[in-house]
Amino acid sequence: MKLPPHLAASDLTRYAAQVFTTGDEVARSVAPFTGEPLPAVPQSSAADVALAASRGRVAQVGWAARPASERAGIALRFGELLIAERDKLVDLVQRETGKSRIHAGIEALGVATVAAHYGAESAGYLAARSVRSGVPGVVQARVTRHPKGLVGVIAPWNYPLFLAVGDVIPALIAGNAVLSKADSQAPLTLLAARDLAIRAGVPADVWQVVAGPGSKLGQAIIDQVDHLAFTGSTATGRRLAAAAGERLISTSLELGGKNPMIVRADANLEAAVTGAVQACFASAGQMCIGIERIYVHETRYPEFVERLVAETGRIRMGASYDHDVELGSLTSAEQLEATVGHVADAVAQGATVAAGGSPRPELGPFFFEPTVLTGVLPSMQVFTEETFGPVVSVYPVVDDDDAITRANDTEYGLSASVWSKDLAAALAMAQRIQAGAVNINDGYLSAISSLSAPMGGMKASGVGRRHAADGILRFTESQTTTSQRVSTPYPSRTKVYLQATRLVVLAQLKSARRKARKDI
Repeated sequence: MKLPPHLAASDLTRYAAQVFTTGDEVARSVAPFTGEPLPAVPQSSAADVALAASRGRVAQVGWAARPASERAGIALRFGELLIAERDKLVDLVQRETGKSRIHAGIEALGVATVAAHYGAESAGYLAARSVRSGVPGVVQARVTRHPKGLVGVIAPWNYPLFLAVGDVIPALIAGNAVLSKADSQAPLTLLAARDLAIRAGVPADVWQVVAGPGSKLGQAIIDQVDHLAFTGSTATGRRLAAAAGERLISTSLELGGKNPMIVRADANLEAAVTGAVQACFASAGQMCIGIERIYVHETRYPEFVERLVAETGRIRMGASYDHDVELGSLTSAEQLEATVGHVADAVAQGATVAAGGSPRPELGPFFFEPTVLTGVLPSMQVFTEETFGPVVSVYPVVDDDDAITRANDTEYGLSASVWSKDLAAALAMAQRIQAGAVNINDGYLSAISSLSAPMGGMKASGVGRRHAADGILRFTESQTTTSQRVSTPYPSRTKVYLQATRLVVLAQLKSARRKARKDI
């Protein structure tokens, strides 16, 4: 199989050698562009997971003892190498996922911005802080942060750089060792990133990667780690959370979504249509925060659909390692089957295919046209289930309340989008939408790229947040230390002590009320 322009066979050999394994089993995934087998990647066993975890725990002690500023500096160096090796990484992402070059390039740059953010901000996020004690002036209280120890990271194939490495970076800066599982479809992308991290200065045993199916390694990883960061389906997330609960280890889970977009009556339709095309079809719709449902005010609905269909029809599809196409392939036969199934079920029950709707085998084995559906009913699979393909359903609504009600009528709550010229009205609507992120006059990118703000889901879309302080503090344990110069044992005259404490508490309540009035 011909290699992409910036990759050499020696690169692939070096990347594959990053897998922690003591056996000789290998596995191959399939190239989405061609259907040809990709290079063999060594596979790990449950025993390998335990051995890697043991080595990681030993190495973590010395890693955590380094100054946080040194760990942050290594992360910044890692970010610089990600930029320097960007073309190779983008080639790998495309080869293993089938993305267009623009979407693979955005992913590669995105993980470098995560390194830059935490390299600059982690000192502040992790800094010890003094807090008000129960007896101000007598007792001093201080909160410090300590690494969890060994963090497990399991991430999916659709964003093998941004979602996988984006969690590893803050975990490492916080002083943890990391045990990652490379996804079976896109293992070499993660392994290439690990190769760069070692070159940047991360000790080899501090970040280790095992490879193999989740059914084989998932429980083994949970058995060894102190925190699990998982990105994937809600069904799998529930199973992993239950297993983690048995060990009482913490988890952060970014799960599925059926994300809505609302187009108000006053929206700029040209901008809204452009945003919809980007948000619905980026990475061939295989994006957790992508849009799958659009609710348009009934007075603008016909024109919006007409414009959206026209713009969708202009999208250039193809298998290219250049920037001459906008939309790549679905990643696997399973994703193609799911996408075809949702569209076929909708059509069989009366939905209309306004644009697209068919596979494109002449382009490659897993290509599917960007598709717009109208007339979708609650009985159809595409109405409630996450398609994870280039398919969007468009619905008319009578007003803002109708749009919000329908946007919230789902078990998911990951991301949402509102389009309006009235920012105040849009902001008010955003507060009523049950989603971890709401983008106003943007489809999805502004929230995920705002690294100083937390990102995650409500309801069945997950637990915990990545990015900002939340994204690194989840990999730490907080410790409260109190100190006082003179011991103050409980007095023998309990009644007097309680009376004095009552006066102190009353004074605190009065002070708190004054502060609350001032804040209002």
